[in-house]
Amino acid sequence: MIRFLAGAEDLVHSRFALSPIFELNNLIQDLGRPRLQRRLPAAWFARLQPRFEALRAETAIDGLLALSTPHHGPNFIAPPPTRGLTQTIDDDLAAVRAADPAAARAEIDYCLSLRPTVGARVRGMLTGSDVLDRLADTQERAWHELLAPDWLQVRMICERDVVHRAGELGRHGWAAALAGIHPSVRWRDGAIEILRLEDHQVALSGAGLLLVPTAFVWPRIAAHVEDPWPRTLIYPARGIGALLEPPARRAPPQALTRLLGRSRARLLIALADPASTSQLAQALSMTVSAVGNHLAVLREAGLLDRARAGRSVIYRRTPLGDALVSD
Repeated sequence: MIRFLAGAEDLVHSRFALSPIFELNNLIQDLGRPRLQRRLPAAWFARLQPRFEALRAETAIDGLLALSTPHHGPNFIAPPPTRGLTQTIDDDLAAVRAADPAAARAEIDYCLSLRPTVGARVRGMLTGSDVLDRLADTQERAWHELLAPDWLQVRMICERDVVHRAGELGRHGWAAALAGIHPSVRWRDGAIEILRLEDHQVALSGAGLLLVPTAFVWPRIAAHVEDPWPRTLIYPARGIGALLEPPARRAPPQALTRLLGRSRARLLIALADPASTSQLAQALSMTVSAVGNHLAVLREAGLLDRARAGRSVIYRRTPLGDALVSD
């Protein structure tokens, strides 16, 4: 069990971030080892597997797979995010290419020592002097061919989670923010406890905890307790079911439609979870400008709040809005 010892200063200094390269690396693991880690929806797996196999034949994908196990992976291929919710894959790839070659070599050697059966072809990918550029080039191509087309959806799910948990953290503290984050995470006796991971007791010492929602770690959870990462909890984002299938559209009650109008009633119903203007427009087949106008009216009426998450403005229902749509 990991225990992050948290004080009052840690509540103030805890923050959220996104890690595009962490998502990419986990997606690669899912596609490369489907029998061991079949977490992807079947439709995603069927759609992405042919692209993945083509990449496997033409790039160093197998080298990336050889460096990671379900319980360990090298830091240099997944550097910590430094720009919070505005982190981009370009930021991540620049950090991979700028990694210290000696430190990267030590990590590669250690990872290979854990996998003595790795063949000569894969070892050759990982022993050349250009290994940093070769792996970064592989990640860059994998990003564009595997994840970039769906990144907007993945990012929105993570940003919606951040809005929810940041609000809970600020209003009610750690216990509320951690509620439902994962069955193995709990707040107890001034510490954030993560069951089922290796034993560590880590004092946050006023620096706070980095919280990183992810779409591809489910049903597991991950943590960083050593440099170069800050002390970090990586957890499944709320609403990852949206990756499986579109949510069922609930028809607004007639009374709500008469009160607000059909479009505004649909928007209020759709905001059971926080969402951005563009995400609502896509989900409800409305124009972005129309959604923006309706959201402004609902906000003026006290039915919605808004908050910034990275590049997006996310809307959420107020308690009055929740009461209005309750059955």
